[in-house]
Amino acid sequence: MLINVQAVYVIWLRDIKRFIRARSRLIGNIVQPFFFLSILGFGLGSAMFPGIPPQYRFIDFITPGIVAMAVLFSSVFSGVSVLWDKQFGFLQEVLVAPVSRLSIVVGRILGGATTALVQGFVILAIALILGVRISPFGVAGGIMFMLLLAFSAVGFGLIVASQMEDFHGFQLVMNLIIFPLFFLSSALFPLEGLPYWLKMIAYLNPLTYGVDGLRHSLVGFSSIPVWIDLSVLLTFCMLMVSIGSYLFGRSEA
Repeated sequence: MLINVQAVYVIWLRDIKRFIRARSRLIGNIVQPFFFLSILGFGLGSAMFPGIPPQYRFIDFITPGIVAMAVLFSSVFSGVSVLWDKQFGFLQEVLVAPVSRLSIVVGRILGGATTALVQGFVILAIALILGVRISPFGVAGGIMFMLLLAFSAVGFGLIVASQMEDFHGFQLVMNLIIFPLFFLSSALFPLEGLPYWLKMIAYLNPLTYGVDGLRHSLVGFSSIPVWIDLSVLLTFCMLMVSIGSYLFGRSEA
């Protein structure tokens, strides 16, 4: 099944325009990570945590986690736009168009990933302003991990949105799943300080490997070998995108 490039571009451009016009969404998705970064970063700056090298501050440690938070939440909630389009008939018009559903899915995924990446870069710029030491040589690797996180989260959002009809139910399910995954991902505290049973749960969390790989790229240290981070996250990304594409392709408007 061939991908229609023009259809992909139109779907992608629509998501970008919607993102630019929804200023409240943009501000909300930036303000929350900013408060996490500034309040936790400086408030716990004098605390000592096992697993953080002495030459790094706590704000250096949590910055990759907060960037991942911005990317994750923006990507996952792109599934709301699918429910919105179902509600107002746009999805039905798109599905009956003479283009493959794969083209629609690719456009959706690229649109959600692009907006998430933009918000991740905004948080990264704020971190630089706050004095966080970011490795300039690791930015390319950081972008790669941000993209994999964004694609994974958009795919997961499509999986849930394709099976639901209610906005409130979608947000409830997302909060029920995403918040535990985020807090158990080493985004806010190192894995070395966790009890054994909780550490094992964290290692089963695919987001852990995304945050750890992002930390290795941007800050320069990690708890897990970076090749393991990349392998696990890449596998999870391919799985989420494949399942999300399949379920969206079978869904009815």
